[in-house]
Amino acid sequence: MRKSHPVRRAVLAGAATVSGIVLLLSLKPASDPGAASAAGGAAPPVAAQSPQGGRDEGAGAGAGTFTGDPVDTQYGPVQVRLTVSGGRITGAEAVRAPEGGRSTQVTADAVPKLNQAAVTAGGADIDAVSGATYTSAGYKQSLQSALDKAGG
Repeated sequence: MRKSHPVRRAVLAGAATVSGIVLLLSLKPASDPGAASAAGGAAPPVAAQSPQGGRDEGAGAGAGTFTGDPVDTQYGPVQVRLTVSGGRITGAEAVRAPEGGRSTQVTADAVPKLNQAAVTAGGADIDAVSGATYTSAGYKQSLQSALDKAGG
């Protein structure tokens, strides 16, 4: 048996160390630990809805404020409230969105774009915001739930 050279061992050890570090840095957490500790480990309260099939307020059919069901995403829940007038979406807002750590920055950037897209599109057929894929998907699901409650 031939002994390996010390230089070869050093190169292999260095390559293994670099590979291990790259693998560790590429892992993503299953959930945002900042959001869990901020909520005390408990789920945040759900916005109250009236017994009128999700209608919070408003006059006739196709008018009022409608809150969609909360949708759990990898980084936290997303819930959308719509304002509808004359059968058209006149306003959209996320009443719940992921927060804590990096999620706060992503939410601050993505939610205004999603709100504007919902009003512009007049429905749930909106594009996802780059960098906020999970939040965008949850937003679209909650938006569709609010539209269903509004009857459109």
